[in-house]
Formats: sequence, structure tokens, C-alpha cells
Amino acid sequence: MRSFDYIVIGAGSAGCVLANRLSESGKHQVLLIEAGGSDRHPVLRVPLAAGLAYFWKSFNWGYEIAPQKHMDDRTIPWPRGRVLGGSSSINGMMYMRGNRADYDQWAQMGLAGWSYDDVLPLFIKSEDHADRDDDYHGKGGPLRVVRAAADHPLYDAFLASGMANGARPNDDFNGAEQEGLGRYDFNYRDGRRESAATAFLAPARGRPNLTVWKNTTVTRLGIEDGHVTTIAVERGGRAETVGVGGEAILAAGAINSPVLLEQSGIGNPDILSANGIECRLPLPAVGENLQDHLGVYLTYACNQPITLYSLFRPDRAVIAGLRALLFGTGPAAAVPLEAGGFLKTRPELDIPDIHITFVPGLNLETTQKGQGQHGYLINFYQLRPHSRGSVHASGPGGRGTPVIDPNYLAAQADRRCMRDGVRLAQTIGNTEPLAGYRAGRISPAHELQGDDEIDAWVREGANTIFHPVGTCRMGADDESVVDPQLRLRGLANLRIADASVMPTIIGGNTSAPTMMIAEKAAQMIAAG
Repeated sequence: MRSFDYIVIGAGSAGCVLANRLSESGKHQVLLIEAGGSDRHPVLRVPLAAGLAYFWKSFNWGYEIAPQKHMDDRTIPWPRGRVLGGSSSINGMMYMRGNRADYDQWAQMGLAGWSYDDVLPLFIKSEDHADRDDDYHGKGGPLRVVRAAADHPLYDAFLASGMANGARPNDDFNGAEQEGLGRYDFNYRDGRRESAATAFLAPARGRPNLTVWKNTTVTRLGIEDGHVTTIAVERGGRAETVGVGGEAILAAGAINSPVLLEQSGIGNPDILSANGIECRLPLPAVGENLQDHLGVYLTYACNQPITLYSLFRPDRAVIAGLRALLFGTGPAAAVPLEAGGFLKTRPELDIPDIHITFVPGLNLETTQKGQGQHGYLINFYQLRPHSRGSVHASGPGGRGTPVIDPNYLAAQADRRCMRDGVRLAQTIGNTEPLAGYRAGRISPAHELQGDDEIDAWVREGANTIFHPVGTCRMGADDESVVDPQLRLRGLANLRIADASVMPTIIGGNTSAPTMMIAEKAAQMIAAG
């Protein structure tokens, strides 16, 4: 049986970072295991194709959530990347770290070493920013970051209307302050997607001490005497077992990390028993504490032919895609999410509670319903939901489809925030100069007024923003799944390093914070 010093399970936003950092000294044999395949498909390289990449079956686990009690019993798709780079290979490429207060809250929860001042150097270490050079940004790291560069009158109009309603300008949401409106930073390299795979894994692939297994499914962690000693996989149509010489690092994400623990007999004994799984280590918190960002889209018809609808003509779409793929230029070489920011829905709040973004075009869902036309949209989501859900394995041996229940809008505070956000977004949409481009409303079809009317519209149309976290909660308490060093409680040589360890969700996009968690994990592993 072949053995490795470090085995990393999952080649997503965290796993690619870990594979790079753990193998860079050349002293250790590292195995990276990924259930998906190559990330070289053109749809994963062209930024404008991100909307397609989210739902491309070949690169996706294709999950759906359980019917949502507080959203008219709706069930919606939950895309998660099943490909080298994981969800960083299918996401919207927005580079966002979150608010200083997010990490300081972790430190206040007893998580020593996780304050903003502690983690900022890790963000900087990863970064190679093309345009910024200050105390908050890095040069020369693996991950390319660029400032949004599109010149579009609708972006300018949205920002002006937002500022006319009291928003402050902000040139850098990853700098000294998060609040305000402005242009975002993105993970592009030469006009093409920069993922964890292109940034961290690709430069390390030639190292003789790094082995990468694609199209390989981990089925079970073998446990003996408080250690993970083996990892069972299915590879090339047959079962194999690989030995763990040092540490195993689980980086399979907020869905698959807790599910694999349960399949291996680690979790709530009642849930394990219901699926016919022998309990090897009772940890009731496994799969609990699920959090996600929930958003809505206010869509409008535009009275000028200046939106993305111009690219829906097949010949123009093909030309734009080829320009981006071959030369890294043109309208397809960027994601049309370049303007927005972080706002407070109530002045008494200490920090922003919504993330708002403008798109000079309509979302795919609207177009697919036969409402294709020149239009634009305002999207926002609540940054720090109070609702908590769960993810658990199901079926014999836990091999069935995971049961995912984010429990959206269960908390009254979340419903209030969405109401306030809708009102703020409508106000911005009604304000000049943006209002001057409006030819009519698409959704909602009219101005929403009372709480009940807003609540009903949110329930029937809200959707995931693709940021699930929290299901293997890090904590200083004995009930948490991992400790502040990311070590699984009860096992000597298993760490979890992905978005599942976040005790509370970050106020912003989760890809960059997940890479930061992996950077910190690699440092802790190296330190012994």
C-alpha cells in the first residue's frame, strides 16, 4: 500500500493552496485527491461564461436543497465545483476578503490567531495585485488580482444614484474600510479566469513530490487508535487504499467535508445509526451550523440598446468568447458585476449588512423565461444571516444524496434585513441618473410597498449566492468540530481546512477567505 506524508482531500479553493504550500519545500510526499477532472475547458477560462459554468453538469456536483419552509417550500439548485479548482473554477471571480469585524468576532469567540490583524498577512502573502500597492495588498504571490476596468454608462449611473442616497465612495473594499460603493477587484490573469487551480496548483504540478489524482472519489477515512491511518478511494473503476504517513487534511467544502466524516463514522450517533453507519467518533456538531448568503434580483427594462443583450446574438457571442479565450480581450474577458459595494440598511448599524451589485444586463433565469431584452438588474444579499441549517449524509452507509437544508429566512432578523434591502435597492433604482435609463420594471412588476408584499416577493424569488460555510465549525469549546488549529477533535492527525470551519459566515464572497484558511493551515502544519 502506497503511503504519503500529507494527503489533501479536495482540490478546490483550499486544497490547491495546501497542495502548493505543503509540497514547496520538497521534503514531503503530498497527495492531492479530486473527485472531478481537468479545469481546461474553455467555459471555465472565459470570465463572461461564469453564468454557464455555475450549472455546467460536467464540473458540478449538482446538489439541490431540501424544500424551504420559509420560502414557499421551494427547492433550488446548489452548484458546487467538481473540477480542479473546485468552486473557484466556476464562480464569479470577485475578490473579496470580508469585513475586519468578521475576523475580530472569531477572535472574540476564543479563536486565538484568527483576528483580522492575524489573517491580513496571509491574504497579502497569496496576492499578486496588478494595480494596488499598499499595506493591504501584496505583490508577487500566486493569486492574480486586478481592478475592474469596464467603462459603461450604466455602472456610472448606478454608482451616482447610490451616492445620491447617501452612500460613500469606496475605491478598495479590501482596504481600510469596507463600507461604500465603487468598483470591485477580480481574479483575472490576462483576461482569463484565475482560479485556485491556475494560481496555486498549476505552478506546483511539476514537483516530483506532488501527486495529483483526478476523477477519484474518497469513500472512507480509516481510523485506528485515534489516528487516520488509511484513506479508501474509488479510482479508475476500482477500489484502492492509500496510507497516511503524517496528516490527512480534509478540504472538500461545506457539503462534502461533513458528509465524508459521517460516511467514516464521525458525527451525531443518531444520524449515523439512521444510515446504518457504525459510530467511530461521536461529534454531534458535524453537519450543523450551515450558513449561506441569500440574495434577490430587481430587474428592469432598459430604454437604450447598451446592455449585455447585444451579446445574445450568436455570432457576437462566439466572437467575444474567442477574443477572450485567445487574446484575453473584449467584453467576454470580464464578468459584468463590476460596480457595487457594501451598505447599511439602517443608520444605527455598526457595519454594512448588505452587499449590493449592479449588472448591465439581465440574469439567465429572466432571459430563459422569454423576457430577453435590453435590461439591467440590481442584486443584493444579506451579509450575516442569523438562520442556521444543516448538511447530512443519507442512505445506506451515507452514500445517497446529501440532505442540505440551509433553513433560509427562519430568523425574523433575516426577513427584516431582506425587506430593508429591497426598499433601499428600489430607492436607488428610482433615483436619477439610473432611473433615466428605465423603460419599465420586470421583477418585481411594480413598486413593492408593505412588509407582506415584500416578504412574499422575496420568498418566491430569493436564491443562493453560492457561499455555503460552517458545517465543521471551528471553536474553542469542546462541542466544536475542529479546534483553533483546525484539528478534528478526537483524532490526532486530521485537520479540516475549508469554508466548513468558519464559525460565522464572512460578510462578503467566500473564495478568498477559504484560500486564506488554507494558507493558515499550511503554516500550522509546517510548525508542527
